[in-house]
Amino acid sequence: MFRWRKTMAKALLVLAAGCPLTTAAADEPLLDSSLLQALIDIAPPGQVIVPPPGHYRAHLRIARPVVLDGKGLVTLDGEGRDSVLVIETDGATVRNLRLTNSGTNHPEQDAGVQVRGNHNLVEDNTIDNALFGFSLERADHNTIRRNVVTGKPIELGKRGDTLKLWYSHHNHIEDNEFRDGRDVVLWYSTNNHYIGNTESGSRYGMHLMHAEYNLIENNRFIDNSTGITMMYDVGDVIRNNSVVRAIGATGICLAMKESSDVVIEHNDFLYCSSGIAIDVAPYEPGSKNRIAGNRIAFNDIGVTFLNDWRDNVFTGNLFSGNITEVAVYGGGSAKRNTWDGNRWEDYQGFDRNGDGVGDTPHRLFGYAGRVWSDVPNTRFFKGSALLEALDFLDRLAPFSEPVLLLEDPHPRLGSDKSFEAGSRSRPKS
Repeated sequence: MFRWRKTMAKALLVLAAGCPLTTAAADEPLLDSSLLQALIDIAPPGQVIVPPPGHYRAHLRIARPVVLDGKGLVTLDGEGRDSVLVIETDGATVRNLRLTNSGTNHPEQDAGVQVRGNHNLVEDNTIDNALFGFSLERADHNTIRRNVVTGKPIELGKRGDTLKLWYSHHNHIEDNEFRDGRDVVLWYSTNNHYIGNTESGSRYGMHLMHAEYNLIENNRFIDNSTGITMMYDVGDVIRNNSVVRAIGATGICLAMKESSDVVIEHNDFLYCSSGIAIDVAPYEPGSKNRIAGNRIAFNDIGVTFLNDWRDNVFTGNLFSGNITEVAVYGGGSAKRNTWDGNRWEDYQGFDRNGDGVGDTPHRLFGYAGRVWSDVPNTRFFKGSALLEALDFLDRLAPFSEPVLLLEDPHPRLGSDKSFEAGSRSRPKS
């Protein structure tokens, strides 16, 4: 051990005095990282490696369980090619680095950090100008926390993902900030915890596909094209998140396609085209999706069904300020779902005994003459004075007998502030 420390000290002195090879900035030479790579390769397990401050030309690979700590004074620069750092071991720690300027190769997933091992910790780093921020493949039980990741300043569809999990399980993704990437994706990945993160300026704030039993909790998804999208999922829990201003062509806060036994509770779904969009979900026979205690507010449509589907259970949700509360496209109704104890802004009944529950059920009707529900292209004009006038006339004098879309037998009353729903009412664990 003494001999190794002596060797390392000499190598670090050489590193610190290394000749600049090119210039990263006017006052910051770009240093060679070959000696740093050599130190990583010979370090015993658990060894802490603290490089001298500087801006390094780097495509480092960590194949041993060491601790690489930049102390906030080290930049690793990929010079626009390949991944900046690859972790291909178990039990390594990487912290306090800036990783910048990855390559642009999508098939190779050029990234700030690639993780190809288990039980690694990556924390308190800054990743910028990266095609992919983090790429985890067949990587389990890793912790990614308190990192700030910014994608490459290129066209949205050509960016990589700020975070990608592929066949990766039991990972903890906590308190990170992801900005201006393409997506955050969890594909074929199970039992991951995605907690306390912020995602903005991307296409999919979160895309779960063929994923199972993941926990998505206490996150903020702001100004993405779409908020959270779930496809072919089972058993995921979406809890205490804020999804705000999904600004894409579809503009959906949360979408479910063929997803089953999902729990969606105590979230804010605000200022989107659709608060929740449901397409053949739940899919598995005998399963249910439980949607409880959410604040679904200020959307074009609160809940959208793409067909006459069943077995979603809506309880204790707050519907407020939506132009339309519930819509069903393609005919049919939402009656085969359970609606009970929700707070409806346009409920027109009374509460004579003061128990906070309406004396009569809340009934929501669909009208055959609503142009925007029959002609998809007219949805662009929904909320305009003309279409709202047509909707009013349709309700006033329907062209045909309206269809009962849903009935809530116990509608809740009270002001929006007094009704406990949304991410501000987080259950104690």
